[in-house]
Amino acid sequence: MSELIQIATPVLMIMICIGLVSGLLGGMLGIGGGVVIVPCLILLYETTGQHGQTTTVVAVATSLACIVFTSLSAAITQIRAGMVRWDIFRRLLAFFVIGSFTAGALIPYLPSTTLRVIIGLFLLFVGVVMLTNWKPAAHRILPGFLGSSSVGFGGGLIAGTAGIAGGNVIVPTLIYFNVPVHNATATSSAMGVGIAAAGALAYMFAHNPGPSGSQGFVDIYSFVAITLGAIAAAPIGVRLAHKVPAQELKKVFGILLLIVSARMLWTGFTS
Repeated sequence: MSELIQIATPVLMIMICIGLVSGLLGGMLGIGGGVVIVPCLILLYETTGQHGQTTTVVAVATSLACIVFTSLSAAITQIRAGMVRWDIFRRLLAFFVIGSFTAGALIPYLPSTTLRVIIGLFLLFVGVVMLTNWKPAAHRILPGFLGSSSVGFGGGLIAGTAGIAGGNVIVPTLIYFNVPVHNATATSSAMGVGIAAAGALAYMFAHNPGPSGSQGFVDIYSFVAITLGAIAAAPIGVRLAHKVPAQELKKVFGILLLIVSARMLWTGFTS
C-alpha cells in the first residue's frame, strides 16, 4: 500500500499541474485547455503504463470531461458581459453537439495510431494559426442552413476527436466569416460547454465497461485533479491576459504546439 501511495502521489501532483497550466493558458488565450490536456495526458499515461492500448482515447475523453467545468466560468462571464452572439449560438450549437457526440461514439473504434495522426494534424493547424496574422476576406458572411449544419457538424467531429471544447475550431471559423474576434471568442465559450459535454457523455456511456478506474473512457482521478487545477488557475490567467502581450504569448504557444504536433505525428506514423 505504501508503494502504491508513493507512485500515486507524484502522478496526482502532475495531473494537478496539467490542470493549472491548462487553466492558466485558457484564461490568457481564451482556449478550453484541451490542446494542453490531451498531449500531456498521453505522455503521462505512456510514462506510467496506464490504460494500455486505450491511452489516446482515454486522454481525449478525460479532456472533454474536464473542459465541461473549466469552460463554464468563462461562458458565464461572457454571457454577463453581453458579448455572445445568440443568433450564431442558435444556428450552430445543435450541429456542433451532434458532431461531438458522434465522435465520442465512433473514435474509440479507430486505431490508436490513426487517432494520434489526426490529433497531431489538428495541433499543427492550431500552431500555424497562432503564429500567423491571417485576416479574412471582407465579403464573407455565415452560410445558410445547409452550410451552417455542415460547418457545425464538421467542427463538432473535430472537437470530439481532439478532446477540445471547440474554441480552436469555432473562433477561427467565425473570424473567417467576419464575426468580430471578441464576439467570436464569447460565442465559442458559450457553445463550448455543450460541445464538450456531448462528447464526454458519449465516451462515458457508449462504451461501458471501459478501462479500470474509469467511467467509460473518462479517467475519474485525472478528471478530478485536472479540473481542480484548471479552475484554480483560470482566473489568474484572465488577469494576466491584460498584462502580457497577447501576440507574443500566442507565438510562444504556437511554437510549443508545433513541437507537440511533431511528436504526435512521429509516434502516430512510427508505432
